[in-house]
Amino acid sequence: MKYYSTNRQAREATLQEAVVRGLAPDRGLYMPERIAAIPRAFFNNIGEMTLQDIAYVVANTLFGDDIDASTLKKIVNETLNFDIPLRKVENNRYVLELFHGPTLAFKDVGARFMARLLGHFNSKVNPGQEVHVLVATSGDTGSAVANGFLGVEGVRVHVLYPKGKVSPIQECQFTTLGRNITALEVSGTFDDCQALVKGAFMDKELNERLKLTSANSINIARFLPQMFYYFYGVAQAAKMGLDPHKVVFAVPSGNFGNLTSALIGKRMGMPVKRFIAANNRNDIFYQYLRSGVYSPKASIPTIANAMDVGDPSNFARILDLYDGSRDRIAQDISGVTYSDDQIGETIRTVYDRTGYLLDPHGATGYRALEEELAPGEVGIALETAHPAKFKTTVEEIIGKEVAVPAKLAAFIGGTKHTVKLSPTLACFKKYLMGL
Repeated sequence: MKYYSTNRQAREATLQEAVVRGLAPDRGLYMPERIAAIPRAFFNNIGEMTLQDIAYVVANTLFGDDIDASTLKKIVNETLNFDIPLRKVENNRYVLELFHGPTLAFKDVGARFMARLLGHFNSKVNPGQEVHVLVATSGDTGSAVANGFLGVEGVRVHVLYPKGKVSPIQECQFTTLGRNITALEVSGTFDDCQALVKGAFMDKELNERLKLTSANSINIARFLPQMFYYFYGVAQAAKMGLDPHKVVFAVPSGNFGNLTSALIGKRMGMPVKRFIAANNRNDIFYQYLRSGVYSPKASIPTIANAMDVGDPSNFARILDLYDGSRDRIAQDISGVTYSDDQIGETIRTVYDRTGYLLDPHGATGYRALEEELAPGEVGIALETAHPAKFKTTVEEIIGKEVAVPAKLAAFIGGTKHTVKLSPTLACFKKYLMGL
């Protein structure tokens, strides 16, 4: 399988090159040259399959040409050694809980998969050479990547995050680890952090000196594995006696890697009706669906901070999938946008009605189901992080204490270590050149 750049100005790359490089030389994002269909027989018994079994079939369809079966199965089994339950909340609305991994966030799946795949390829192509992983985070990506790569031989991770714009618990999860993880506290926004990462990849001098790659959803190995849990959600729906062809996924949307992976999964044959892109006040994609004009803006801080993205990278992949047609995109995806007050209201009312506690990101998806589901449809909202990761915010909304799971409590109390950074490429380059 070859991978091409969405900008179409770089030569095609192998999977190994795409994973190790991260961003294409022409600043485009890598996409698979073809999207293979999974045999229809696979879906006949999907309700009886385990998460690991489903993920292996999907992964083998995606990557089987480029990695041997035993290695791929080992990576899948190590990556997905936890459950992703589908819970009924009320009526025809369900929640797919993606927060049972090590950092209690959905990004654990992609981060852990990429860490193992990158480690495998780097040991073959760059033996003895250190790879530097650059990752910008608006919240959960940093913690998932940092913990996924912690202790991986031959890899150093540099997490760039906007000062004061991630939750305290999220910050603890990547600033207290040490070892091969360095946290860079940027005096700016997530978009500034993302721009620094992209700028570093395009700097000739940096790339001649250091082996750089990305662990954001920019990287093909980070974003594609996220489709595993969509397939598993469909499997659980089928096991419950629901018709997967009536399933509508509501996806909290920031940088759009999560939703893009699902769209590719649908092209591979995943039976699902449609998707809702649930936005907070950073509603660039929602406005695009309305007007056909893509107008990136500076991101706005919200209580759903992991979605505070004003120029989502993976929009380029969505455009590429649909040959730039806004009308075709709108056939598969609708959009909604909610204010902090509306998100908070959803957390409170769902908790009061059902006892189920949503985090601010999952609440955007759940509200979309409440407002957008048509008769006969089955709605699944992605609950992307445990509500305790936003403890102060959620407690203020529901007026009750939120218990902190042991996995999160283990991070609290560690010593914070960061490198302060201004949001300029010159400053970031000086830091990297000094390594």
